[in-house]
Amino acid sequence: MKSLVKLLIIAVMLTPVMAAASGGAKLLKAPIDINDKESLRRGAQAFGDYCYSCHAASFMRFNRIAKDLDMEEQEVREMLIHTYNEKGAPTKIGDLMEVSMTDAYAENAFGTSVPDLTLAARARGADWIYTYLRSFYVDEDRPTGFNNAVFPDVGMPHVLWSLQGLQEPVYETVMHGDIEVDEIVHFEKIQDGKLTRVEYDVFLGDLTNFMVYIAEPVQVERRSMGWKVMLFLVVLFGFAFALKKEYWKDVH
Repeated sequence: MKSLVKLLIIAVMLTPVMAAASGGAKLLKAPIDINDKESLRRGAQAFGDYCYSCHAASFMRFNRIAKDLDMEEQEVREMLIHTYNEKGAPTKIGDLMEVSMTDAYAENAFGTSVPDLTLAARARGADWIYTYLRSFYVDEDRPTGFNNAVFPDVGMPHVLWSLQGLQEPVYETVMHGDIEVDEIVHFEKIQDGKLTRVEYDVFLGDLTNFMVYIAEPVQVERRSMGWKVMLFLVVLFGFAFALKKEYWKDVH
């Protein structure tokens, strides 16, 4: 028991350190609304266009997306299904969202295996994903030509640069105790992308919204069921309390 308590104390003490290790960037609030099916459909399109060629979502099935987002199966095929299974046959609508990229190829190309994104929103949080996708900047010292303020030295290239444009970091020297540290305070646009700043933020909001959805597709039903269960328990408590009074009236 003492060892468990010590581990918990160490974990709590390391939490700020781990937060700083994620890049130290202030996270922005992601505009999440999983009840907005139009946003989720746009996010699915963005995921299919820019993420799914490398990143799998292997705990999710295509036909589940079609059902939940009120889409025809043919729409989902055109939007997301670009792959073939291990036998070389076209991916079926009921298959899991896997990709053909192997870990060996990913490590050779990017220096690391490519993570599955099904549970990324649960593991990292929607705000982290939203801020991360906004925080790529030009860095000629990196193999891809880009770095990220939220995830320093990340191996992933900035696949959305044509939409966002190019930006450079602006640094400010701050003191951490007796140590001077150069921190990124904001970014300066050096080349426009296809989208304006507002359009890009909406695009990222939709993409992040979709990733929150695939991380827990049943969350809408879960929340709705939660309120019903709470209401049932309140009503049940009333009956239980009345029954208790009836049983104990002669005792009290």
